[in-house]
Amino acid sequence: MTTHPCWVEIRTRSLEDNFRFLLSLAAPHAELMAVVKANAYGHSLELCAPAVARAGAKWLGVATVEEGVAARALCPEPGVLVMCGAFPGQGAAVVEHRLSAVAWQPWQLDELEGTARMAGKTVPVHVEIDTGMSRQGVSLDELGSLLARFHPGSPLRLEGVMTHLFAADEADGRVTEAQLALLEEATGKVTDAGLNPEWLHAGSSPTLVAGEAERIAALAARHGMKAMLRPGLALYGVIPQFDPQFEPSKPSKSSESSKSSKSSKSQEPASLTAARARLQPVLTWKTRVAGVRTVPAGAVVGYNGTFVATEPMRLALVAAGYADGFDRRLGNHFSLLVRGQRAPLAGRISMDSAVVDVTEIPGVEPGDEVVILGEQGGECITAFDHAEATGTIPWEVFTRIGPRVLRVAV
Repeated sequence: MTTHPCWVEIRTRSLEDNFRFLLSLAAPHAELMAVVKANAYGHSLELCAPAVARAGAKWLGVATVEEGVAARALCPEPGVLVMCGAFPGQGAAVVEHRLSAVAWQPWQLDELEGTARMAGKTVPVHVEIDTGMSRQGVSLDELGSLLARFHPGSPLRLEGVMTHLFAADEADGRVTEAQLALLEEATGKVTDAGLNPEWLHAGSSPTLVAGEAERIAALAARHGMKAMLRPGLALYGVIPQFDPQFEPSKPSKSSESSKSSKSSKSQEPASLTAARARLQPVLTWKTRVAGVRTVPAGAVVGYNGTFVATEPMRLALVAAGYADGFDRRLGNHFSLLVRGQRAPLAGRISMDSAVVDVTEIPGVEPGDEVVILGEQGGECITAFDHAEATGTIPWEVFTRIGPRVLRVAV
């Protein structure tokens, strides 16, 4: 059956290339965990998990046990880490599907320990340390009692220690320095407890592309562990925005400004510059023109008449709406790509469709391909463009793309 003409194209080759490039930034200091949570950031777990595994990923990061079970079915070999931990009743699935689970609360260990004992197996656990984000993780004061659960008679096995560096995109690095100091103290407590986890992991895409892999690795090595970083957004070809000191500077007519500009640009790590040049966008979001009509001046377009034609216009109906994840806030102030040109949205976005002004684009007809996010004819609409127009971030733009939008490998 022909599908609804709103789809996402996933360039799995680009994803594989991105992973290999990011691994080269980490090598030889650290391993990478490919983060494929939230349906691979909206790109499709089914397409992306096998792609990064082909590229050499030895670890996959997911958010939930359900995602972990799906990832394991797709990829039998890599380790799969459930980063938001197991909830009551999910321990059996963790054990059955050979998942590793993050834990930072005693009740999580209770769940895992009980099911592992019943199955006669051990279960690998990664303890998360709260180094200042106050989201999830055990505090240093409570770490000792949690570590006491990993004794020789327990089926719990401490496989890793981790934290999340939540301000790695800030150029001055003060928050990250403070976090790493706390992580150092926590890992000292782990080794003092006689435990020998294999992995220490911290840092996502900003940490990696900013060239911090060696520093994380040095911290891990001081405590007899191997280092790992967890890139997410960069895998999909998008560089997280950095503090302005890390942004390429614009030329200035003033010699003093020019000097300052060069100094600012020089602060950008070589790895970040290389990442900007090498990473390739993986996703293109497309739809088609469903109909074209000419309306007279004064015609009202869309719900509540928020757009009124000021002159005779040609309008194209496109088969994408907010039920597909096409944000309703874009109505009247965003453009899509039709025949390689920008076509402004006219009126509000409906649940299943939207209207664009193609008056200045000759020859538009039903069936024409329309790009919502991606490139066409030398023009480009990025996830940052969507995010800026709706007051959000690229992560949300990608993950908001609806489940009825077909993901296709190209």
